Amino acid sequence: MAQLEKLIQMAENELTEYSTDARKIEKLRRKFAFMLNPRQQQQIKDELLAQMPQGFFGKMVLENRQTVALPFWGIAGLGLLFGISLQQPLDFLAPAIALPAAIQIQRWGWQLEAKRLVLQTLADLEARAKNPTAS
Repeated sequence: MAQLEKLIQMAENELTEYSTDARKIEKLRRKFAFMLNPRQQQQIKDELLAQMPQGFFGKMVLENRQTVALPFWGIAGLGLLFGISLQQPLDFLAPAIALPAAIQIQRWGWQLEAKRLVLQTLADLEARAKNPTAS
């Protein structure tokens, strides 16, 4: 669904700005309200909920992507350090494996964070539709 990808991209763009989640949701809510009718909102919400990870590792990456990727960054750095200082070509194998792993974990966590932000925005839209006088 191309519309879902657009929404996730919009959420990723909001993640690049330094602001609170409430402010990000507020900015996204206005955009989503114009783009989606209530039926589309529910379809996208159901699709996103199906895509969200259910396992331990997936939830951990969603909550703490940088903490999960940190050991891989460390292994990559140490491999470079030992490879250069000890002149051991075999030590360059560690960064070749750990660096792509760390980048992939960070990228996956970033995408999960954007999906979570879309879900929170859709929930906010739904709550405001049910009770418009609350805000």
